[in-house]
Amino acid sequence: MHDPVRAGLAAGWRHLDAASLEDDPTFEADVVIVGTGAGGGVSADILSAAGLRVILVEEGPLRSSSDFRMREAEAYPDLYQDSAARRTSDKGIGILQGRCVGGSTTVNWTSAFRTPPETLAYWQRDRGLSELSPETLAPWFAAMEHKLSVRTWDVPPNANNEALARGARALGIAAGAIRRNVRGCWNLGYCGMGCPTNAKQSMLLTTIPAALRRGALLCSRLRAERLRFSGDRISALDCLALGADGIAPSGRRVSLRARHFVLAAGAIGSPALLLRSGVPDPHRRLGQHTCLHPTVVSAALMPDPVAGYAGAPQSVYSDHYLQQGPIDGPLGFKLETPPLHPVLFASMLQGFGEPHARLMREFANAQVLIALLRDGFHPDSRGGQVRLDGDGRPRLDYPLNAVFWEGARRALLAMAELQFAAGARWVTPVHETAPGYAGWREARAGIATLPLEPLRCRVVSAHVMGGCGMADSPVRGVVDSRGRHFWLENLSVHDGSVFPTSLGANPQLSIFALTARNASLLAAALGGRPPPAIP
Repeated sequence: MHDPVRAGLAAGWRHLDAASLEDDPTFEADVVIVGTGAGGGVSADILSAAGLRVILVEEGPLRSSSDFRMREAEAYPDLYQDSAARRTSDKGIGILQGRCVGGSTTVNWTSAFRTPPETLAYWQRDRGLSELSPETLAPWFAAMEHKLSVRTWDVPPNANNEALARGARALGIAAGAIRRNVRGCWNLGYCGMGCPTNAKQSMLLTTIPAALRRGALLCSRLRAERLRFSGDRISALDCLALGADGIAPSGRRVSLRARHFVLAAGAIGSPALLLRSGVPDPHRRLGQHTCLHPTVVSAALMPDPVAGYAGAPQSVYSDHYLQQGPIDGPLGFKLETPPLHPVLFASMLQGFGEPHARLMREFANAQVLIALLRDGFHPDSRGGQVRLDGDGRPRLDYPLNAVFWEGARRALLAMAELQFAAGARWVTPVHETAPGYAGWREARAGIATLPLEPLRCRVVSAHVMGGCGMADSPVRGVVDSRGRHFWLENLSVHDGSVFPTSLGANPQLSIFALTARNASLLAAALGGRPPPAIP
């Protein structure tokens, strides 16, 4: 199959694999962008289209469809942070994040939701972000949806997703079809390992190639270490080249100079870089209020095979339990399904030895639901905090308190009821001491008294937001509504770290749209040509 990335490299795209460096070079550009995911990719496209010279910095490797062989053992160590085993400081929450060119857009499950209106309304009230409303953002959403082929997935859902739809119908609750950023999708189900057919419209396939065709420089396996600044201006970015393993520094260094710097390293990476750099933070907002959509899991065994590894991973959702009360009240949650691949399934399940093996033998009949809890709104659910370890590497402290566990219990009950309504013969919360239940009445009684605490109850997340939150003043945030840093004149942040709270929806489309807006404003401020495809 044709590999457009390899073809582009052969045609002369500028790519530096820092693992190959034999000296310590310096490069200059109009804009240096740290990170190549949703924010970095869109920024590179728009800024390069405006005639600005762009350098992209990516800590992970450059991989493309020729490398995506649908094998977990290859994909997780090569394409994810910490081999898909990143965790919070207390190990209580597992975090899936991409670490490759294209970032998480290369390995996500393609779900595309606009920012919920109630979330934007809360930001307007709580952070003074009056410029951000469904009406003002609608053109940016529409532009990115068109560019990235975001549309409703009209293929019948696989059995894993159909169980969610079937259970919702039986209970009389609303469910809907998820829109996906795909074109010519083969419906394989291995999106999380990189798309081998070039159907997923990730940054790897769309915006980054567009920028490279205009002469941008892509540097992979290059770790952004520290911003150098004097007064209110950054002068350079110091980077460490990584070795062939993509983990340990090789000893080579790279210095990048630019008129403007854009951070798009994600809601752990961007705050960490700013903390390492010692940038001004007089109100101590940096790294604070990091939100995850902490997610609990419910596994079921169905009478017939489910084969959750085949077909679009996420195509059905329900927001019924997200809309039951005020946004700043008890935590609501969004229901979705994850794909089921052997390593992911085995590492998610509770237990060990024969009990674990017994569940694995039922793998083909397993159906799984996840509940994404909406954090960051309730007064006692303010997320976590990004800090630095002694070696300067980031860690995320994220306490799970009574407000979260109350929501988690409601979510586990709701998922079990739905799975039994869908015909499950057995359901278990993914929890170290849950015995599993053969009927809804038994499950309702058991989950009501199940001890919920970190490391007993499995909590995961693939959505990291906040840490460089937007606000109308530096007293309440790190950047303004344009993503411009309050204290450093030539610094912007274009990723999910600018969200003041979680979204209550999968974040990639919100990052695309907000970045399109803010990168266009930045291009104009830097004297670039207005990009014709963006309103």
